[in-house]
Amino acid sequence: MLAKSPEVTSSAISLRPTKARLPLSWSRSFPREPACSCNRYLIEFLEVGGILTLLEILGLEKIKEEDKKESIKLLQVIANSGRKYKELICESYGVRSIAEFLAKSKSEETQEEVQVLLDSLVHGNPKYQNQVYKGLIALLPSASPKAQQLSLQTLRTAQSIVGTTHPSIVDCVLNVLRTMHLEVQYEAIELIKDLANYDVCTVLLKGLVDLLIPSVKETSKLQPKILNDSTVLQLTAHLPVFLQQAAAAKAIGVLARSNTTLAEQMLHLRVVHSLMAAMGNMDHSNSQRQATLTLEYFVQLFPVVEEHVRKSMGEELYKLFLSNAEDLYMKIDSIQADILAANEVNVTRALNLSGLSNNNMSFYLGPPDQEQLAYITHFQDDMEGKE
Repeated sequence: MLAKSPEVTSSAISLRPTKARLPLSWSRSFPREPACSCNRYLIEFLEVGGILTLLEILGLEKIKEEDKKESIKLLQVIANSGRKYKELICESYGVRSIAEFLAKSKSEETQEEVQVLLDSLVHGNPKYQNQVYKGLIALLPSASPKAQQLSLQTLRTAQSIVGTTHPSIVDCVLNVLRTMHLEVQYEAIELIKDLANYDVCTVLLKGLVDLLIPSVKETSKLQPKILNDSTVLQLTAHLPVFLQQAAAAKAIGVLARSNTTLAEQMLHLRVVHSLMAAMGNMDHSNSQRQATLTLEYFVQLFPVVEEHVRKSMGEELYKLFLSNAEDLYMKIDSIQADILAANEVNVTRALNLSGLSNNNMSFYLGPPDQEQLAYITHFQDDMEGKE
């Protein structure tokens, strides 16, 4: 079989870039062999270092993309042959090589084949499933949007198999929200929905709420450029921190609508104050729109939120808000935007005074007691509030 084929021996085993060319029909013809013959063929291939050869090919610059894709397909065949073969791939530092290739590949078709391989490696591979899981997390900062999208998709499966969460997953997923690619943002929010069911839920919710008010350090990066070049004003819509702010507002809305308990938990994280602040960001209309739509849901769900938002906005702005939340960002002026950005709403303080805990949902079922839920303002500013 393999030993008798000069073409396969000289091309598949050699690691020299000029000769390491796999027969493109090999991965397609391999599964057609009789079961016993196919197994013997596979064993002979592994005995001569076949896995290492295939992994080495992925990192060679002079090898064509099509040949690298065939290497991935061959690795799929090996991985699908059973648990011990998946372990052999992982023991050969396969996860790292495959993940690096996914991040560097310029072919979306090839990247999708890599996803199939990684998905195979995470199933039925208890010894190394954590290694695959960590490799997928390491791919999230990738510069390739397709690699990010596929990694996020596979991570959802890997997370359900592994069960426990890695400490870095929350920060990595939240950073992905800076993307300007909607397909990547969608997959990130889907993973966030899954992670809300794990032990990182509190950290995740706090991280999302914090993203609604970008730090002064982040937003000031563009200031010197704006002063020197007016054309830079056109780029503020794509400033990563604003993209992240809008995506966070959207994700909070998705979580709140899917689970009322999560919505209540976020009330205790001052989500209302942060959403209103995001509504005042006139540098990014999508942040205003997403924050407004999410706040509208909180107002409809919790009477205590409706009361505080009305008092903070004032009757005129509040009527605009109620009439058409989705288009509010196009109707408010700079003064109203400043009122929103500098709001002092503190629903958490009111909830604490009323004696409501995170497990008590009675406050949204009926009108709140006006004396107990007296409006209490607490000006919170990242810098000035501590002075």
